[in-house]
Amino acid sequence: MGIEAALPTDSVVTTQLNRVVNWARRSSVWPLPFATACCGIELMATACSRFDLARFGAEVMRFSPRQADLLIVAGRVSVKTLPVLQRIYMQMAEPKWVISMGACASTGGVFDTYAVVQGVDQYIPVDVYVPGCPPRPEMLIEGVMAIQRIIDQDNIPRDPTGKRLPLNIALTPTHEIRPQPVPLGLHGHANRIVVPSRA
Repeated sequence: MGIEAALPTDSVVTTQLNRVVNWARRSSVWPLPFATACCGIELMATACSRFDLARFGAEVMRFSPRQADLLIVAGRVSVKTLPVLQRIYMQMAEPKWVISMGACASTGGVFDTYAVVQGVDQYIPVDVYVPGCPPRPEMLIEGVMAIQRIIDQDNIPRDPTGKRLPLNIALTPTHEIRPQPVPLGLHGHANRIVVPSRA
């Protein structure tokens, strides 16, 4: 009882392969939680039935980096656990994305000490920042949706101003084919997206 039942038997559906692949990736994000502090509790609440992260295709939490494609760094990262975080990131297969959840993971938060990393983006690339101390589950869901928008736009050719190019122009060697960041609200910088605070 899917789309094939709604279509006549002699109909044809056409699309581009990269759009189908991006749709499949977007609809089945497998997060790997790296929760070290109180943000981990909000991360667990996001996966529970009240907020139901499964609605967005990110239901299956994976605890093996080889099976995950989204790393959620939730909480403060000490200097001693930083090599573990870097190794987990390196073990994830491409394509992979990273969410920095909470003030501690993004900037060190209130822990401005020598033992706490002042932002994980200094050591691993971060795609989406979710602010808060700790952020509410709705904010993390918005961050996952931002990752899905990034995935949806992956490998879609654009000109230097950011507009989509027709396929016949995009295949000429004069244009660079790169994924562009998806602007989100008021904040957006380079390849990083900040989920706007709901305060």
